[in-house]
Amino acid sequence: MMRPSRLVLVCLLATSACTPSLKGPAVRQGESAYALIPPHTSDTAVLDYVIGPLDTIDINVFNEPEITSKGVPVDAAGNLALPLIGRIRASGLTATSLADDLRQRYSRYYVDPQITVIVTSSVSQRVTVQGEVKEPGIYDVRGPTTLLDAIALAQGEDENAALREVVVIRNIDGKRMVALFDVNRIRRGDDPDPAVRGRDVIVVGHSNSKKAWHDLLRAAPLLNVFTQF
Repeated sequence: MMRPSRLVLVCLLATSACTPSLKGPAVRQGESAYALIPPHTSDTAVLDYVIGPLDTIDINVFNEPEITSKGVPVDAAGNLALPLIGRIRASGLTATSLADDLRQRYSRYYVDPQITVIVTSSVSQRVTVQGEVKEPGIYDVRGPTTLLDAIALAQGEDENAALREVVVIRNIDGKRMVALFDVNRIRRGDDPDPAVRGRDVIVVGHSNSKKAWHDLLRAAPLLNVFTQF
């Protein structure tokens, strides 16, 4: 007859057979996953932050305090209201391209205005990290960010994470697309690190087998598991 402690061990480890899979016809894997969400490259690194609705920016005009503006909100429609030039489109522009646009507009009133734009608060460019991470939440994206960066923002994976089943969810042309990545392979350098961007959702999968093992270790002193074999 199987001893009670051994029966507990078998029952706990058997839960690994019930691990839900993230795989399915709607989930891209392998090359198709990277076609959907390309890896981080040197070209990605030079991309500037893209301004979005509800962001807050500072507009600095050298030696022109009258038109220097701090904490200017981008409205829900993606527009700014500025002195002299009124409402202009900001959403979809980088800080550099917006500064160039403002330089042209203010050139009607000032000689060669020197303008810089700084995004001081990001609302539109945030990633959501969920699942088996230590601190799930919504995090600002400032500059080029990869999948490993996003997991690090959430203080890394927890002990029950299934790192072979990490998905990135992205809205592309109004459609919700899902790509599956193996973080273990990415960390070993076998696969490239995909570049995530604002409004992506990252979900780190759950491993029932890891949970069963950790539950067993915690219960071992009470069950006297290791002295029963």
